[in-house]
Amino acid sequence: MFQLGKTIVSEEIIENDFVCNLTACKGACCVDGNAGAPLDDEETRILDNIFEKVKPFLRKEGVQAIEEQGTFIKGEDGEWETPLVNDSECAYVTFSENGTALCGIEEAYNKGAVEWKKPVSCHMYPVRVREYTQLTAVNYHKWSICDPACSLGEELKVPIYKFVKEALIRKFGEAWYQELETVADQHLRHRDV
Repeated sequence: MFQLGKTIVSEEIIENDFVCNLTACKGACCVDGNAGAPLDDEETRILDNIFEKVKPFLRKEGVQAIEEQGTFIKGEDGEWETPLVNDSECAYVTFSENGTALCGIEEAYNKGAVEWKKPVSCHMYPVRVREYTQLTAVNYHKWSICDPACSLGEELKVPIYKFVKEALIRKFGEAWYQELETVADQHLRHRDV
C-alpha cells in the first residue's frame, strides 16, 4: 500500500493486468453477485434526476424493479447501491442480442439522453473504493468471473490502473492520476531490479 494525498492505494492495481473481455464474460459483473453497484450520495441524487430519461433504455423488468424499490436502495452493508431484478442482475442492465449484459444508463449517455455515463464504481471496476473517516482505500477487487479479463490484460500488457484511467481521473482528478503514474513507474522499476 502507498499513500497519495488522502488515499491509500494497493500496489495490486499497478502490478496486475486487466482488460474487460465482454466476449468471454458477457458482462457477468452486472448480473452475478448479491448486491447492486455501489453508489455515493451524489450518485443517488443523479439517479433520481435522470430516471425518466434513462427509462426508455431499460428492460421492463428493470423499470418495474426500480419503480418498486426506488432508483437506489440501501444494501445489507448499509451503503447505497443500485436495485436488483429478482436478487440477480442490476435493474439498469440491458442485454444485447447475444446475451451480453450492458448498462442502460451508459446507453442513454451514448445516445445523448443524459450527461452522466454510469456509477463511478462500475466505470472503475475492478478497482473498488472504500471511504473511511480520514482516508479513502483504493483496492483491486478480484473476482473469478474476471479471469478472462486478467488473461487479456496480461496478453496486452495493460495494468489495471491504466485500464481504468478515465474512471480514476473522474473519481480523483487528473493531478492524482499523474501522481499515481509516477509512483507506478518507480514501483515497477524497483520491482524489476
